[in-house]
Amino acid sequence: MPTRSKYALMSAKDKNVVMFISFISAVIFFDFLIYLYIADIVSAAIFPANSDPTVAKLQGMGLFVIGYLARPIGGILFGRYGDIKGRKPVLLIAIVVTACSLLAMAFLPTYAQWGALAPALFILLRIIQGMAYGLYVPLSWVFVAEHVPRQYLSVACSYVTASFLVGVLFSNTFFMWLSSIMTTDQLTDYGWRLPFLVAAVLSFLPLLVWRLVGETPFFLALDKPQIGTDVRKPLTILFKHCKHSIFVGMVLTLIISSITSVIILMLPDLIAINFALDTDLFNFSHSLGIIFMIFGCIFYGLISNHDNFGKILVTGSILLIAQMLAFFYHLQAGGDYILIMYALLGFCAGIVGMIPAILVQLFPTNVRLTGISFCYNITYGIVGVLIPFGLGYATTLISFSPALYIAFVGSIGIIMGLYFYNLPEFKKIDHVIL
Repeated sequence: MPTRSKYALMSAKDKNVVMFISFISAVIFFDFLIYLYIADIVSAAIFPANSDPTVAKLQGMGLFVIGYLARPIGGILFGRYGDIKGRKPVLLIAIVVTACSLLAMAFLPTYAQWGALAPALFILLRIIQGMAYGLYVPLSWVFVAEHVPRQYLSVACSYVTASFLVGVLFSNTFFMWLSSIMTTDQLTDYGWRLPFLVAAVLSFLPLLVWRLVGETPFFLALDKPQIGTDVRKPLTILFKHCKHSIFVGMVLTLIISSITSVIILMLPDLIAINFALDTDLFNFSHSLGIIFMIFGCIFYGLISNHDNFGKILVTGSILLIAQMLAFFYHLQAGGDYILIMYALLGFCAGIVGMIPAILVQLFPTNVRLTGISFCYNITYGIVGVLIPFGLGYATTLISFSPALYIAFVGSIGIIMGLYFYNLPEFKKIDHVIL
């Protein structure tokens, strides 16, 4: 297996890999999320006209949920392939499939043109896109983790995680710009195609420097005859030897998915249920929170490593709980300092930036992508489908429900931090099981 000095420096090639994956991550997240902002508009163009706005809303959200449900399929199926054939081939698959599905969405005929075939094709494309996304997210962390020296593993993964948030910010900004230059009728007629077209073009861009990116050193050093070519073997090994890692990985993914889903995606709508705030000020506050979460991701990545994961996770979880509760108490008091409070909340939520570095060290090299794909996509699929409906309903009953849920998730983070604090040294990231 490849060995590096404990104090090896990150080479220029390693830095380029991190930048390359970070760029793709921002684009991929923009690709997947942009639909959320234009769901109602796309639904009006793709589905038959419906006078009931609630039904139209459910149609649009249903297509978004389908993307979540498709993620485990793509992640697990192609994750196994990546553990056998290599990380680079599946990275190419994820990029090309995403770009092609988006390009097809951009030129898809409407219901008025093709009838029921239009929504059927759009659903199929959303499933394909969701499968590619489910593969890419775990792969991005594995790809950088297997390139950089171990002491840079946490910060490299945090840059990738932060770049997902850059994609969120970009999709939010892009939608506001699109809404400002087009009327609702124009968006429904043809404007909804523009985000998919832009996303497709951006997705193809990384292929221009594809030849400069190499396979990960850890995969190249694997003993191929011992790995074999049976696509079932990595999954068999995973469930035979890594049951504990699977459980821990799913709990860590619960933390990541809950924090990002609630604070980044759902919080504006949840707050609007019970609190009346100036719309423009609140939208700006939300964007500011995302920016500070990007900084928070990188900060936690910089200060954490395999020697102090437990301490940092406990401390960060406590700070997140305190700030989330303070945020809602502040809203109840009138929300005069919403900018400051949202910025602090976003920074505290950046604790998610250090968790992927733990995930990649839970699994041996020859089942790493399969293991993370399984944990991440199964858990995220459950959270992505159930939490929006469950927490949305709970918030109509108790205004503090989002704060209480994040406090619950933060408590899990504290427990996991204490577990890692008392855990012996992580296994070497290049270890293999047979």
